[in-house]
Amino acid sequence: MIKKELAHIRKQFKLDHEMLHLYEILNVYIMKETNEIYHYERQPFAMLEREKQELYMGNFKKLLTGELDQKMFELTFQAEAEEGELSRILLHQALVTGDPDEWHDLMILLVEKMMANTAYERDTVITFVRGQYSRPTQARNDEAETTGKDEMFSHPFILCSVNSTEHHRKTLMFDYVEREYKYNVFVDPIVKLNTPEQGFFFPSVTDNYSDINRILYCSGKANEPNWHFIDKVLNAEKTVTAYEERAIFEEIVKEVAGEQFDASTIAQVYEEIHQLIEDHEGEEPPKLDYTDVERVLTVSGVENVTKEKVEQAFQTITDDKYYEMKASSVIPKFTSKSIKIETKVATISISPQDLRYVKQVNYQGKRCILIEVDEDAVIEGFTLNTETL
Repeated sequence: MIKKELAHIRKQFKLDHEMLHLYEILNVYIMKETNEIYHYERQPFAMLEREKQELYMGNFKKLLTGELDQKMFELTFQAEAEEGELSRILLHQALVTGDPDEWHDLMILLVEKMMANTAYERDTVITFVRGQYSRPTQARNDEAETTGKDEMFSHPFILCSVNSTEHHRKTLMFDYVEREYKYNVFVDPIVKLNTPEQGFFFPSVTDNYSDINRILYCSGKANEPNWHFIDKVLNAEKTVTAYEERAIFEEIVKEVAGEQFDASTIAQVYEEIHQLIEDHEGEEPPKLDYTDVERVLTVSGVENVTKEKVEQAFQTITDDKYYEMKASSVIPKFTSKSIKIETKVATISISPQDLRYVKQVNYQGKRCILIEVDEDAVIEGFTLNTETL
């Protein structure tokens, strides 16, 4: 799955979208005290009140929001999992069945699997929805007699959202009719649909085709997937988060070239990798092996870099000299994120492409951060004087 495919799926989740059809929705309420199913309810999604539909759509879209390898993880099912425990079989059977009752029973089996492997700290609601979305086989051609929308790829899917609950806070209310203050006596728990804990979307999609051997796991927090859920419930292979992969890249570079670099060299390394990503825009994210890292470091001006040194660094850090890391994982996003320069006095945030204007210098026996600027610096509305060193 690539970024554009995920974005397309996410865009479908809005009411009355012509390319999205939701069939049944199943809500299962789990009590934390007993870790048992307290109640479940299944009904056609179209039969829900529109206000409820909007709440669920917001929940589904929130679940599918996030960067790949940070909050969204495309996982492969375990090949060695025992046949009776393999969730892929259960989910595939639920995907292809046309019987709502059978789909319901299969989802309950999955919930029982969740309860057997998880101790919930709060009452929890697990929501399943099955549906189908479509995508044109090709872009619209205004000059042709037919358009891309005449032919569609149809993708049946199952989406699961795990949401915790919370109780009302004690509040004082004002009754407009009676003109008096009243104590809030509501006791019903609130289902936190706006902050899903985790969930999944099955099957994953690659090159416009559904891939039943993969599942898209959705984490509630960036770089904090629930590995226990992934392993024991989904029976999927573990993966490396973008945060972990960036740490691997940093350790490999330090192993090859040491820990001290000037800012312009760091900036050049990031620019080389960023250019590689742009050259593969719309394709499967490019990966870096030891030959790619050797080339990037050499072109960026890092001295004494050899292919043998980089290969050995890969072996030392990852125990696999043929290890490949996603290029998108090892650098900050140039459009929205910044690099932090951390010191005891202050933390400075700067965009990666502007690192070339930063230097660490020695001034009167003290280390200082020097930032080249082309305009006056302003602090709280006051313009700084320009001093000559």
